[in-house]
Amino acid sequence: MCASAQTGAMQEQMLREVQFRAQTLSEQGVQMKTTRKLAVGAITAALTLGMIGCSGMSQRDQSTAAGAGIGAVGGAILTGGSALGTVGGAAVGGVIGNQIGK
Repeated sequence: MCASAQTGAMQEQMLREVQFRAQTLSEQGVQMKTTRKLAVGAITAALTLGMIGCSGMSQRDQSTAAGAGIGAVGGAILTGGSALGTVGGAAVGGVIGNQIGK
């Protein structure tokens, strides 16, 4: 699988996960605040734009960036949009992605 197809698949998977979590919260009667919706949208847009520039990166760099992006989304979801959770998730995800990309 080429890097751009792999990146596109990861982006689609992250977007589906964010949409699933938002739908699950809505079904439970918990309404997401506007700021959380904007944060998820901003993270998704940043990931999409960030992944466009991955074509000149090595496989390890791509894995690190993808791990950081996935970790940021996961951290934001798990901590309810907390900045600390998002940054922490990105850091952990980046390290994991870096090690996987070896």
